Amino acid sequence: MAFLLGCENVHLEYPTKTIFESLSLGIDDGDVIGVVGKNGDGKSSLLCLFEGSIEPDDGRVLRTRGVRLVALAQKDGLADDATVLKSIVGDVPEYVWASDAGIRAILDNLVGDLKPDAQVGTLSGGQRRRVDLARVLVSDADVVLLDEPTNHLDIEAIHWLAEHLKRRFAKKQGALVVVTHDRWFLDEVCNSMWEVHDGRVESFEGGYSAYVQQRVERDRQIEQAEQKRRNLARRELAWLSRGARARSTKPKFHVEAARALIAQEPPIRNSVELKRAAISRLGKKCIELTDVDFTFDGAQEPVLEGLTWLIGPGDRYGVLGENGAGKSTLLDIARGNLKPQHGKVEVGKTVKIAFLSQALSELEELGDSLVREVLNRYQSSYVVDGKVVSPAALLEQLGFEKAYLNTQVKALSGGQKRRMQLMLILLDAPNVLILDEPSNDMDIDMLVAMENMLDTWPGTLILVTHDRYMMERVTDHQFALIDGKLRHVPRGADEYLELLEASHRNRGDRKFAAGGVDASEEGADASETASSGGVAAGEGAPTKPTLSGGEQREVRKRANSLERRMQTLEGKIADAQTEQSEADPSDYVALGKIQSRITDLQSQLATLEEEWLELSDLL
Repeated sequence: MAFLLGCENVHLEYPTKTIFESLSLGIDDGDVIGVVGKNGDGKSSLLCLFEGSIEPDDGRVLRTRGVRLVALAQKDGLADDATVLKSIVGDVPEYVWASDAGIRAILDNLVGDLKPDAQVGTLSGGQRRRVDLARVLVSDADVVLLDEPTNHLDIEAIHWLAEHLKRRFAKKQGALVVVTHDRWFLDEVCNSMWEVHDGRVESFEGGYSAYVQQRVERDRQIEQAEQKRRNLARRELAWLSRGARARSTKPKFHVEAARALIAQEPPIRNSVELKRAAISRLGKKCIELTDVDFTFDGAQEPVLEGLTWLIGPGDRYGVLGENGAGKSTLLDIARGNLKPQHGKVEVGKTVKIAFLSQALSELEELGDSLVREVLNRYQSSYVVDGKVVSPAALLEQLGFEKAYLNTQVKALSGGQKRRMQLMLILLDAPNVLILDEPSNDMDIDMLVAMENMLDTWPGTLILVTHDRYMMERVTDHQFALIDGKLRHVPRGADEYLELLEASHRNRGDRKFAAGGVDASEEGADASETASSGGVAAGEGAPTKPTLSGGEQREVRKRANSLERRMQTLEGKIADAQTEQSEADPSDYVALGKIQSRITDLQSQLATLEEEWLELSDLL
């Protein structure tokens, strides 16, 4: 693979912190690298080193002659007086970019809702971000550096961006380095990972899931080595105390496969027990919306239309929808902050709602107080998951380090404020928790800590987020808000995207036109638009075409065959994992070959499962 970009023995230091000690890295043709790490550990600084906006204190950044590079920074450099179109395509003539289907697709999907001649200075922060991302994507660069590209994008746009990047780098030409906290995106796009921590960068093969498995194994080996060191120290102490003596046995350590590690872990949450606990705190009625209509004053189109949503005690629901679809409006109506023009909203007598907003305004009045002082205003202990914990311990469970207890609230980072905001809400002991984009400003370790906390929370949970990983992790059912209607989507984000695509085709919208050019992607097949009538929780998906008796028999036959092949593959995977667990832990070559075989078998199994699900849908 041809070398494109890298650094050698780089040292980077800020007045208060050393970011990199002696860093050496390389980026080759075909690399699609995801960068993870805690906030402040140097992820953005690493991209700035590669891009050239930061110079190292020592060492050097290397770039192959002629390599073209483009970067998306956290803060854009767009001119306020430039138009949207000029900011993206520059001085390229219209007949050039308008004849390029790839550029038209980028414009359509990222800025299709903006006027081409609108000035950048009139746009919101999220709109500017999408314009800057479009500028980067239309560039014919060899190396693309993206710092938090999914910020301000909804699930549909994130899905499109992932597919676009996969197609762009599928031929192993050029390279992509992306910093993001979106774990689904990392798994979908990246073929390797860099973890930035403690002044260095550690490399892992595969996407986010593979990275997590390798990190668990790395930590296990470190723990094993430390245990060996302690045993040696104890034996040395015994020899010094009593003299050398014969030993007939010595500790034996076994490598456990990821499957065995996972098997030893309890389920993420016991939904039945949580629901039973929630009913005891809430009673039988929680929140019920019936035939709700809502339209903003002066607006022609309704935000919500004929919407019915039954939220029971202990329900854990996620809400999916485009930016501007009305998700926040729905939450405001559900918690009583907005009154619908039509319909009925009923809230149980014992319901106590807590709301985590996208803003951090709730902490402004606490700005000069120390974190410790704020915690002292609450009771000294709480029962969480059957255990008595203090507010400080609860904050620590959310990944908040004790060192920051004596820090003023206003001096905390965005992620720390987010965790403190959530903790203060939980300390008020609500029984209905509504979260609006809780993943903002959080790195992956923070997100995992928050998800672990939410997993054991015994109440009703309503979540709005564009983070697919979090949505699937902490909620049991997802609902899609499309064209003012709310419908249950049993298959989650994938089904929502299918419905949204059908809705867009039906409306014929999201066109970015200039000079009479239709910017919709060519070759899109028209398809039947799914019914989007208002439904209550639990109602089903669009009606499928009816199969004849002969067609049903053929589909069942094919499905049964797939089930047998899936069982065979599962057996092979189990055998390979057993072989892996019994292999020599120091033989990395053999372990790598076994893992490669397991990965290949799992890929085959995933393909069969997808086909089996499609056949099941037909039946």
